[in-house]
Formats: sequence, C-alpha cells, structure tokens
Amino acid sequence: MTDVLTEQEEAVPFYPMERGGSCPFDPANQLAALATEQPITRVRLWNGNHAWLVTKNADLRAAISDRRLSCDPRLPGFPHVTAFVETRRGDAPRTLIEMDFPEHTTYRRMLTKDFLYKRVEAMRPRIQEIVDGLIDRMLESTGPVDLVAAFALPVPSLVICELLGVPYDDHEFFQVRSNVLFARDATAEQAMKAFQELAVYLGGMMQKKAAQPGDDLTSRLVAEQLTTGAIGPDSLVAMLILLLTAGHETTANMISLSALTLLQHPEQMAELRDKPEMVPDAVEELLRYLTVAQSGARRVATEDIEIGGHLVKAGEGVILAFDTANRDTSVFAEPEVFDIHRDDTGQHVAFGFGSHQCVGQQLARAELQIAVRTLVQRVPTLRLAQSVDSLQFRKDMAVYGVQGLPVSW
Repeated sequence: MTDVLTEQEEAVPFYPMERGGSCPFDPANQLAALATEQPITRVRLWNGNHAWLVTKNADLRAAISDRRLSCDPRLPGFPHVTAFVETRRGDAPRTLIEMDFPEHTTYRRMLTKDFLYKRVEAMRPRIQEIVDGLIDRMLESTGPVDLVAAFALPVPSLVICELLGVPYDDHEFFQVRSNVLFARDATAEQAMKAFQELAVYLGGMMQKKAAQPGDDLTSRLVAEQLTTGAIGPDSLVAMLILLLTAGHETTANMISLSALTLLQHPEQMAELRDKPEMVPDAVEELLRYLTVAQSGARRVATEDIEIGGHLVKAGEGVILAFDTANRDTSVFAEPEVFDIHRDDTGQHVAFGFGSHQCVGQQLARAELQIAVRTLVQRVPTLRLAQSVDSLQFRKDMAVYGVQGLPVSW
C-alpha cells in the first residue's frame, strides 16, 4: 500500500510494498499485521518524514470526515506520495482531491451533474456498444490476447475520451504520461515533464472548445465556468488532468483484476453467467476485495485531533489505508475470502467516504458492471493463457493492477 516502516524498525528501503502472501490481491503482510495489532501506527515515509497510518474501517470513516484533517498538499507535514507531489506544493493549481471545504464543494459542484446516477444510466447503451465492439474484435483473433490492452484499458479510455471530448486517437499520448504520474518511482523531473505536456495538450484543447464547442464536459466547463471567471485556466487544466488520468487508470485496472479474480473463482464466474442480475453485487465485492487505490488518502492535521484513541498533533501527517479498511475483520466476515454472496460489502470504502468520495464512482460502477457481465456471458470459455505466478503486477504504481493478462478461450 504505502512505502512505510514502523518507527521502531531500521530505515531500510521498503518501497514498493509487496501485496500479501500467496494472494496478489491481499494487503501487504506488514499492513495486515498492523491492522490487527496496532491499528493507529506511527510510520516512516519515503522521504524520512513520519505520519500516522490508519488501518481500521471505523477509524478511517471518522477521520476522513473530520475537517481538522486537511487535503492541502501545500501545508507543512503533509505526507506526500512522491517527490513530484512534494515539489508541486507551491502555487501549482490543485485538484479536487487536494482541496478542503468550502473550496472543494465549489469545484465539485462544477462536475456533479455530469456524473449523477441518471446521467450515467443514460450512458449505459453507449458503454455497452463500446464493450461489445471490443469483444467482437478480440474474438476475431484466435488468441491468446492481452486482456489489458485489448479490453480492460480501452473501455474506460474510450468512455472518458468521449465524455471529455478528447480525441481517442490521442489516447497513447495521455496514457504514457498518465503512467508516469501514477508511478511512485518516477522522479520529480519526469513527472513534472509529463504533467506539463498534458497541461499544454489540454490547454490547447480548451482553446479549441472555446472556438468550436461540442457536446462534451470540457466544452461545458469552458463555457459555464472558465469564461465566467468561476475557474481559472490553470485550475481547469488541473481538473481535466485528474479526470482524464484517474478516469481510465482506476477502472482499467479494476476490469483486468476483476477478470483475473473471477477466473480464479470459476464457480462464482459461472453463477454470474447464469444469473446476470447478481453482477452489481459482485462488482461491489470486487471493489472491496481488490481495492486498487493503494496509496491511501493523505491528510495533515490542522489542529490536535484524536483518532482511534491516539492523539494526532497539529502538523502531523495521516494516511488512511483503504485496502486494510476493506479487510477489517470487525466489519467483514472472513474478509480475505472473495464471495459475491456476502451481505456486508456495502461497508467498503473503495471509492473513499464522505464528501471526498470519488466523483466518478457511478460511472466506474456502470463500466465495471457492463464489462464484467458482457465478458462472462459472451466469452464463457475464457481462461488464463499463463500461470498467475508468471504475471507481473503493478506494485510500483499508486493504482494497483496487472501489467498484462494473456487469455484464451
């Protein structure tokens, strides 16, 4: 999850952390042990600074809703994920995930209506068309094919491109730079270069939308927010970068890992094939079980606060661990077991919690539900083309995933 050491251990490299044991989806063994033995733990970060690691579900929910914990990465003591984020702490425009109330509320409202449940439901036929087209193309091959490249990545990439009005022909350009931004071992210089190149690209696209608006989110934001002065051009660029990168990275990794998980649980995969009405609940369990956001939510205390019986002083950093919170034994029965029938999945925090929940979570759910249902029904003989042990997982990224997933049918 995070590149951390307990305060008592020697300062040896602990980055990136391995997911746990024999299962590539479990939290790191060290984090699982902390969640049981020391739920609020003082930890050492990649840069030698310290922060508090929160691993329990209830503690996380309470902390993430407390306005005394700030998302602002410019504040002293903030537990930065990478050197790039730390370098940008000056006057660089911030994104939604780096804003506190009331600024966060103001900017979030600019996006809310585009991600409402009813709006997303209206997008389902187009998402289904995209999914079917990709599976058609995949089945034209004799296999094996890489499910990541052929299916998992193009689904959310096409959707977010159409939503934002970004030409899909440019997807390789932003995917390459997105990978750099999400790579925890990228240097500050590499990440800044990727960010600036995306900023130039999106800045140019905003100018085109101002001159020739289309039926897309970027055109609306330019017309309703930028031209009225409600948002500045740099802030709008930062918002679009977040939507463009996070809008495909997280869902793409969820689709590929969901397929892998179901292939490892063939009885449950067969049940979803026969009972497609179970897919929505299965997707919630996949979100809980996999928890691809593996860097946690980062905060810094603006005043003294108590979390789980521990005093966190003003200026101290806090990391809220979603993966361990979604494996909390006090909330989930046998949390290490993947079970599409469980009735406690609704307590998961894969999309965060409270006012900072992912603004695009309804869209992500729709994409996952359509992708999973269609894949298991249209490719009933889907199977791995190589062993799980030989797969390369994205342990060096802020978002967990698998580098490639060769499959046959």
